[in-house]
Amino acid sequence: MKSDLTIGEVAAQSGVKVPTIRYYEQIGLLPEPPRTEGNRRFYDAKGLRRLAFIRHARELGFDVAAIRTLLILQDDPNQPCASADAIAKARLIEVEQRIASLTALKSELEVMVEGCRHGRLAECRVIEVLADHGKCMHPEH
Repeated sequence: MKSDLTIGEVAAQSGVKVPTIRYYEQIGLLPEPPRTEGNRRFYDAKGLRRLAFIRHARELGFDVAAIRTLLILQDDPNQPCASADAIAKARLIEVEQRIASLTALKSELEVMVEGCRHGRLAECRVIEVLADHGKCMHPEH
């Protein structure tokens, strides 16, 4: 792998768009790379790996603060992994809560669709439930 990658090459290899790479630099997730006299950024393999780490963490739904902490932890691999575990566990709880919410939403939509009489809108269960939240099976959504 060549060690002097342009921002466009890094974007193509990582699947992260150029403006997003610049944003990650701006907020300090990616260190600003060296520049040529013409002010072009050049990245090395380490920068590309860090960007891949950030992208994967974002795909898993970690927020910027969590990613920043995980990157700090990654930079010092000899420390215990309790902090990384805690961050991952917190994200898991968020995902489980989201799944429960989506499952309730799915159930509500199934009841609405099954209750449809395929007649006139005046008899439509979908419209009826949407018009009166009290008729929902799961009032917490």
